[in-house]
Parts: sequence; C-alpha cells; structure tokens
Amino acid sequence: MDPRHSAQDVVRCDLCATAIVQMYCDFCHVNLCIACIGKHVADDYQKHIVVPFQNRKSTLIYPKCSTHQTEKCQFHCKECDKFVCSFCNDNLLSSDEHKGHTFLILSEIYNRKRAGITKDSEEIEKVISPTYEEMVTDLETQITNLDGEYVKFTTVVTKHGEEWHKKIDNVINKMKNEIEEMKTKHQEILKKHLDEIKQIQSLIEQSLITLKEMEESNEVSVTMEYRSQNKEFRKLPPKVRVSLPIFSPNTIDSEQFYKSLGSLIPLSFTTDDNGYTLKKAETSPKELMDEPELVTTINTGYAYLRNVTCLSEEEFWTSTQVSDMKCFNVQGTVINTIKTKSGERPNDIAVTSDGDLVYSDWKTKTVNQVKSGQTEEVIRLQGWIPSNLCVTSSGDLLVTMYSVDKTQSKVVRYSGSTGKQTIQYDDEGKPLYSGNIKIKYISENRNLDICVADCRAGAVVVVNQSGKLRFRYIDHSSSTKNEAFKPFGITTDSQSQILTADSNNHCIHILDQNGQFLRYIDNCDLKDPYGLCVDKSDNLFVAECVSGNVKKIKYLQ
Repeated sequence: MDPRHSAQDVVRCDLCATAIVQMYCDFCHVNLCIACIGKHVADDYQKHIVVPFQNRKSTLIYPKCSTHQTEKCQFHCKECDKFVCSFCNDNLLSSDEHKGHTFLILSEIYNRKRAGITKDSEEIEKVISPTYEEMVTDLETQITNLDGEYVKFTTVVTKHGEEWHKKIDNVINKMKNEIEEMKTKHQEILKKHLDEIKQIQSLIEQSLITLKEMEESNEVSVTMEYRSQNKEFRKLPPKVRVSLPIFSPNTIDSEQFYKSLGSLIPLSFTTDDNGYTLKKAETSPKELMDEPELVTTINTGYAYLRNVTCLSEEEFWTSTQVSDMKCFNVQGTVINTIKTKSGERPNDIAVTSDGDLVYSDWKTKTVNQVKSGQTEEVIRLQGWIPSNLCVTSSGDLLVTMYSVDKTQSKVVRYSGSTGKQTIQYDDEGKPLYSGNIKIKYISENRNLDICVADCRAGAVVVVNQSGKLRFRYIDHSSSTKNEAFKPFGITTDSQSQILTADSNNHCIHILDQNGQFLRYIDNCDLKDPYGLCVDKSDNLFVAECVSGNVKKIKYLQ
C-alpha cells in the first residue's frame, strides 16, 4: 500500500500482536499491552524494566562490574578510566585498587556524551554534509561543462587553421591532439579531486549513520567509546582550481608554421586552502529584548580595562595598560595569565577558532599568536604600528594600523603572515579612516562587511568584503545623549547587527547591517563601556574602562 495514501497503523503488542501497545520493557526492548505485562515478567520480574511506551529507552543499561559480578557500574574512576560499581566506591568495601581515586557519576558523563553526539549529528546533517554535497555538485557541473568549453576552444583553433589551408593541416591536428591531452588531464585532475571529496563524503555519511544508531541506543559502553570526528570533517580539503588553456594566435608565417600559428598556454591548476567554506546552519531569527538583562558582573581588578574577547560562553580574555593578559571565567576566577613578549601592554587581543590568543604589540610592531603557551610572531610591520584586530570567519586576520608619524590609518587583511588586501581609500581617493589616532576597533560582520569604530572621526565606517565603502554611521540624535559620539569597541552578532560602545554617553548603540539605528543598551548601569565582544549564544560582554568590570548582558531573545 502506498504510504502517501494510507494511514499509519498503530503500534501493537509484541506478545499478543493484537492489543495496542501501552508499555515497553527497557531491558528486553519489547512492546507490551497492559494484559501481557505479567506474562512477560513471569520468568524473572526483577530483571525487567517496564515503563510507559512514551518513555521507552529512557532507562540506562549500565555495564556489569568486573570486580563485583552481581553489581552494575554506575560510576567512573577518573584515574583508572574504568567503570566501577557502588561497592568499588565504598571506602570500607573497596580494594586498594581505587583508594583515593576520584569517582564520577556515570549517568552525568553519559548525558554529556549524548549531548555531544547529538550536537555532532546535527552539525554533520545541517552543516558538514550539505557543504560536501555542494562541493560535489560544483565539481560534477565543471566536469559536465568541460566538453562544451573545449568544443568552443577547439572551434577557435580550427577557424584560425582554415586560413592557412592545406599547408597547416598537420600543425592544426597537432594542436588538437595537445588540446585533447589537456582536456584529458583536466578531467583527470577534477575527477581525482571529486573522488577524494566523495570518499570523505562517504565517511561523513557513515559517521552520521553510526551517530544516529548511537542516538537511538542506550548502551553506555558504546556511547562512552565514542570519539568525535567532526573536528577532522570541519577541516575542508583545498579547492582545486584548474584554468582552461588559452590559444594565442600569431600572424601567418609560412616558414614557421607551428610557431607562427600560435601557442597553447599549458593547462595549470592551483589549490586554495580557503576555497571551500562550511555552510552556515540555518537558525531562527532572534529579536531584540524589550529590556536587556544584566547576567553577571565580573571585576577583573584592572584599572583602565581596554579589551575583552570571548573564548567561550563561560570564559573570556582581557587586557589593559599592563603586559598581563588574563583569562577569566564568568565566576570571576583567573584561569590563565599570559605576558606580552615585549613586556609592554598589548594594543588589542583576539581569539582564533582553535582558541589561541592573538595580540598586537605596539612596541615591537608585531602581531603575535600564543599556541600551547608559546608565543610566536605572526606579522612584523615596517613603518606602521598594529592597533586593533579581529579574526574573520575564514581564519584571516584583519588588522587596523597607523603610520609611525600618525598621519595615516588603514586596514590590512592577512592570511598567516601574508598581506592579502589593503583598505585605505574610498572610490574618490579620500582616506576612509582618520589618521591621527591609533584606536580603531574592528569586527567582521556575518555578511563579510568590515566594521571599524573610528573614535577620532566619531563614526562607524563599514566597507564590504572588497573594501568598497557601504556607509558611515555618525550618531543617532537623542535628547538624553548629550556628549559627542566617539565609538570605541565594536562587535557583531548572529543577526548581522553591529554593536559599538559609546563611552562618553555610557551606552551601546545597536545598528542593523545597513547602518540603521535600532536601539541603545543603556539600562545595565554601564559606566565607560570600552571593549566589546559577543559569544556564540549572542551574550554581550562589555569591558568598563575605569571600573575594570566586565558585564555579561543578554539583549536578544
């Protein structure tokens, strides 16, 4: 029967096969009606776990203890990395094997693992797998279109060859053979790349199947053995770019047929490590809250707090007028401290997608990255001093900088230590940014716009990805904000909204991605807001300059 034109049958009892199921044995995985429960548990009622059908597979099946055979393991020994039972956890009954060890509740670890499995499954299903499907479609389209492109190419060569009549037939045929060889090589390159992509895609699909099975399973051992592969899947392969050959015709020279006819620029291809990007998971739009809420206030102990950047929803880095850069949790505990290599204060800090700290050093004119506690120089400037910076969605660094004589400012995009793009002038050749102040906080928006808070100019300057000016936000007229608008910190959120700190007026301006004012955040007792950042859940972290406080604020719902 076609399921599209028929109703789905109700679930029946597995024992009598007629009554509608009402209960479920979580031990035997059997559907039961009320009348069949007694019959099912008759053999050993203690081992069966009968629950309402809607709660099926809700009971955890714990592994048996290897030491106490009749007991179930509900704990995990951290030091031994081993499942243990309550007797193993009992100081009076346990052997010396686990004396002084830390015992964790297995159900809590299991629930965290299950949450991670669900998260990985959703990422594969909604982000990683669609990305690879798009990559495969693109490559298959290129391969499909190759014949047509090469037919056009061959036609051009043929038309040029006809002008030479019979004398150059051999030369034309030779070039056709070369083109055919190039096409074959072109196909081989793309097909090889396609095979590699499909191989990874197959691994992803298999991983997703496995994850789905694990999500349906309540076997603790299987779940505990799970190790996420999503980090490897997120590392997209380099994109192969193959350029079509170019025919360059020459004037007719009967003495040098081949050379005079023209030349073929050989087939070439490159790989671009940033050619592919993960698709964005679709999320429901968030709306501004009627009244933003202050979640917590953390005192950093700093005077003149300048910068804050999120490491996670629970941890953030800060910096000020000293060489120490401190990482706090939201409870206010310092969990890490790193000093600048020069011993001078950093101009700004940022965090990479891998969680590494990046900072700009005005003294050495460098941008540095801290990996595993070791500081590495990434960028060294000549004639310019790095100011503020941000990490882009593609992993590039955007750095604002000012000339040593403090007359010019610009933004430079770096891939590693290589400068890829300079943004300094508008279409009329006029400077985009003021040149006589060094503080210019920067952030990349979700639409890849580059947003700079130009304090001296009293403006937020926004250019598109190619560096073309989109708009300048000067201020929003308000009878309650009497001081001049001088934006300092700037950040963006998941809704492509721009947030900038108005320190003089003790508030935050929120703009849409086109520069239209939406509202202020001015109700959380803000004093001298300076640095800003937004975590992955759109919580706003505000560094208050004078008090040294970091305030976590919820403003979206």
